[in-house]
Amino acid sequence: LGLLAAALLPLLLLAGAPGPDVCGALNVTVSPGPRVQYMVGENATLFCHISQKRRTESLLAVRWAFAQSPTQEYLMIKMTKYGVVQYYGNYTRRSYKQRLLLLEERHRTVYKFLILNLQQTDQGHYICKVQEIGKHRNKWTAWSNGSASTEIQVISSKVSGDSAAETNHKAWKFFEDMYVYAVFVCSVGIVSVLLFTLVILCQTLINKKRSRVKHYLVKSSQNSLGETSNGMTNVSPVEPIKVKRKKEKAEQPPAIPAKAPISNAFPKPKLLKPQRKVLLPRIVEENLTYAELELIKPYQKEKGLPTVTVYAQILFEENKM
Repeated sequence: LGLLAAALLPLLLLAGAPGPDVCGALNVTVSPGPRVQYMVGENATLFCHISQKRRTESLLAVRWAFAQSPTQEYLMIKMTKYGVVQYYGNYTRRSYKQRLLLLEERHRTVYKFLILNLQQTDQGHYICKVQEIGKHRNKWTAWSNGSASTEIQVISSKVSGDSAAETNHKAWKFFEDMYVYAVFVCSVGIVSVLLFTLVILCQTLINKKRSRVKHYLVKSSQNSLGETSNGMTNVSPVEPIKVKRKKEKAEQPPAIPAKAPISNAFPKPKLLKPQRKVLLPRIVEENLTYAELELIKPYQKEKGLPTVTVYAQILFEENKM
């Protein structure tokens, strides 16, 4: 029994010893990401940040892989746990070795991946894979793994030139449209001002013409009144053109009865019936000539004689200008 116990003791110690935890995961991030654009011929710089290591004394192995599609992935470059850089596949060529560089930016936390002189074929996804390695019973064992990726888009100078030209064309088209709109608005404004000025001018001319016609009518009425009262013709400074019209036949006054003998005694005067006032149009009193008619009652020698009625006729003739 003692020998059996001594034989089983090492096995129990081995079973109770802690083993490596391969299922653990590192926290790995790639910057810039998740997508970055570069021009053809530029240099791309990618950073791989690592945190949450299982053990402080463990080492890290960093790999960068390239994938143009999710199904096709190619290992490009690797930095071993000892810090040695290795190239794989087609990237072992000298042209790629001169363009691809993997450096340790910070000790076991940040790794920098440089791609010099970018080409159109370098466009795709770049994946950083990190493995934490430590010794267990004198053997190197992977404790944990982690990965992250980013996408690089390479734009050719022709495409960028076309896009810039298209942008400039759109901007110029926008300003050209704005210029056309501004010219149209200014033209409408100018036409409106001209029409307004024309309307004002026409109204002014019409008003002046009307005032002149009124002035001529007043002058002509004044001249006709002066001719009737004084028997003289007053000529205005500016004589307008006279329009000949047919004279209407004047109404004949009632016949004047024969003169009766005048009596010596004056009869009692009779009051005249109030006559209806006739409103005459108001005439401008400037330079008017009036016609006056004086009626004198004759002396009657004998009484009882009938009264005498005297009729007077005043004719006014108006010359319309």
